[in-house]
Amino acid sequence: MSQKVAIITGAAGGMGKAFVTKLMADGYHVAGFDISQAGLDDLAKEHGASFLGLHVDLTDPDAVAASFAQVVKAFGGLDILVNNAGTCFMSEFPNIPADEFKQQMALNFETAFHCCQNAVPLMLQRDGVKKIINISSNGAYNFDVFDPPPYRASKAALDTLTKDLARRYATDKICVNSIAPAMTETPLFGVLSDEVLANAIAQMPHGHAMQPEQIAGWVSFLAGPMGDVSSGNVFILNQGRDVR
Repeated sequence: MSQKVAIITGAAGGMGKAFVTKLMADGYHVAGFDISQAGLDDLAKEHGASFLGLHVDLTDPDAVAASFAQVVKAFGGLDILVNNAGTCFMSEFPNIPADEFKQQMALNFETAFHCCQNAVPLMLQRDGVKKIINISSNGAYNFDVFDPPPYRASKAALDTLTKDLARRYATDKICVNSIAPAMTETPLFGVLSDEVLANAIAQMPHGHAMQPEQIAGWVSFLAGPMGDVSSGNVFILNQGRDVR
């Protein structure tokens, strides 16, 4: 069987880099999409010829389609898509500018939607079980934390897309799942005030944030053969914080 191919969006970010490293170690060809050329260059230096870094504005559907075509040209197809790109803007409701709201939905939901549009036709051409893994957030479910409403809405929309595509393509052997982490240590911590960050971490049962490598382990599990039997699920990772 030929080597499997994965696309990871937001590949140069905190969690994205961990996902690239883990899936490369698992033996996949990996294409990383990101807006940061410098970050992609660093990944290419680290991982060599089995990594393809593509500078792409994921909010541009035409650019997304062109990037998927480049992956097919380089690696021959697609088996796994990890929709990781996204961010969180911190304006407080109701003082959220219209442009910020639109950008939040575009980055966290529309990018994944357009990537799935391009991925599914390619996956239908591949043998075996294919995987779409959407990186959601605990913020879609836990309303005790600080996340603003547009961020929550964007991640909830992503999880609805997960369930829809999982049901729609079940017999085509495309498994679609979401991973919804709570506080995970990434550069996004830098947008939070010290007080907000300290309060959020204090809510974590283990007394510390989770690490990108831990989330990468779940991506690896779902991407691998053990993930073949899971589809349409949202895996909430929060150290047991929200058990009631």
